[in-house]
Amino acid sequence: MAQIYAVISGKGGVGKSTFVAGIARELVLAEKRVLAVDCDIGLRSLDLMLGCSEDTVFDWGDYILSRCDTEQLIVKGDCDLIAAPRFYEPEFTGENLKKLIDELKPGYDYIFLDAPAGIGSGFAAAVACADKAVAITTPDPVCVRSCGRAVQEARNSGIEDVKLVINMFEVKPAVKRRLLNIDECIDETLTPLLGVIPMDRALTFSSVTGEETGEFSPSTQAFYRISRRICGEKVPLVCE
Repeated sequence: MAQIYAVISGKGGVGKSTFVAGIARELVLAEKRVLAVDCDIGLRSLDLMLGCSEDTVFDWGDYILSRCDTEQLIVKGDCDLIAAPRFYEPEFTGENLKKLIDELKPGYDYIFLDAPAGIGSGFAAAVACADKAVAITTPDPVCVRSCGRAVQEARNSGIEDVKLVINMFEVKPAVKRRLLNIDECIDETLTPLLGVIPMDRALTFSSVTGEETGEFSPSTQAFYRISRRICGEKVPLVCE
């Protein structure tokens, strides 16, 4: 039975979809069955990041509107994918999406719901399906503050297990007080740390092309550590 994570943030552009793609690949390498669900209606991107846009025909909106079945809906790959609808319809509620996720969860070890930025209806739909959440932020004060708000809303929705991932982290700006340090991000969001992903140009390129980062890139090593922690292993939060 799958562990179901909503991947959330306050501001956009902090790397939620990049995180979902990266962590899914690492968990697949650990021989876990993984499903990624794009919840960003109208602005979906996971199909591009996972390199399967040409194979993406249906979305979960089509399933809710009875235009396809689950076999047609799921884009099969190393990591399976369900795309977000291109346009909003009143039927695209958290309750209806949860019925689909509940039907699929026996077939997976992990399901990640890539929520849109902010705390609107797409956020509500994602957290309605999840029993855990990962909050993504970059280490600047605006994103960290808004991330804390998203964490609060997730907890208000009944998700008690929320962890923090700090993305695009750089040591020198934090030391020079140009960006927040790790402890300040934790304190501002009141959320325990799951991992830190360093600034990595290879990851930026990967998010655009769908190609994987190299085995020894800093971001790949960070995703590996986070995946091990998700699986319950005790590994360092950051590279030593």
